[in-house]
Amino acid sequence: MKAIIITGKYAQDIEVFYPLYRMQEEGWKVEIATPDGADCLGVYGMRIKADYSIPDPVIFDRFELLVLPGGARAMEYLRQDTKLLKFIHSFHEVGGVIGSICHGTQLLISAKLVQGRFITGYYSIRDDIVNAGGFYPAGDAPFTTDERIITSSHYKHLGPWMHEVIAVTRFHAKSLP
Repeated sequence: MKAIIITGKYAQDIEVFYPLYRMQEEGWKVEIATPDGADCLGVYGMRIKADYSIPDPVIFDRFELLVLPGGARAMEYLRQDTKLLKFIHSFHEVGGVIGSICHGTQLLISAKLVQGRFITGYYSIRDDIVNAGGFYPAGDAPFTTDERIITSSHYKHLGPWMHEVIAVTRFHAKSLP
């Protein structure tokens, strides 16, 4: 299995590294992309090593999973990148699985993937999800799954969220032609 994590400066460090190491434990190949392909620092100062810049949509067959970690400051920059938003939207359209946590959901909103879906994200963006046409679940479940999009509100749910992300990705990878 192959996954790509898309992130940028001021991302929530733990929301990058926990999925990275968890998927590596499963034997997956995981790559990290940033808008300019440069390494960056997370919000707590951890160095995030980038493998390359945001890829063109032509490489979708390289990945089964796209992970969008959060970090409020990071998302304010990343959601302005039209190439990134096109990549996210197109990745979903061709059948890829997306795991998004915390403020990463802002990228789903800007990529126009929220309308009509059950989506969660950090509590402060509930209105943004609803205003984009999504349904924000009541309570504080560790994750919400709507077809091939698995979202979580907070890094306190990283374990159960990643368990679901991995399970959904495996299921959909088996059903691909």
